[in-house]
Amino acid sequence: MPDMFKGVENKTGIKMEELMKLVQSLKNADLQDETTIRELTQKLSRMTGKKVPKQVEDKIVDILVKQKKNIDPQTISKMMNKKK
Repeated sequence: MPDMFKGVENKTGIKMEELMKLVQSLKNADLQDETTIRELTQKLSRMTGKKVPKQVEDKIVDILVKQKKNIDPQTISKMMNKKK
């Protein structure tokens, strides 16, 4: 396995094959749908073992769905890791 993939696994705690399954599931996902965004957020939370507070989940939904903004994964990650 390339070092880059090992680095991702070490940083996230998610096996690369699980991450690839998640990526595949996103190909046809409606990322403007609130339910889809909430399910994705909860799935990532379970995969990483990091609880996502309801406030943060609501903020992600608000940005992606209600404000219809495109947001990169790094920004979402920062939001999920932000300590209150």
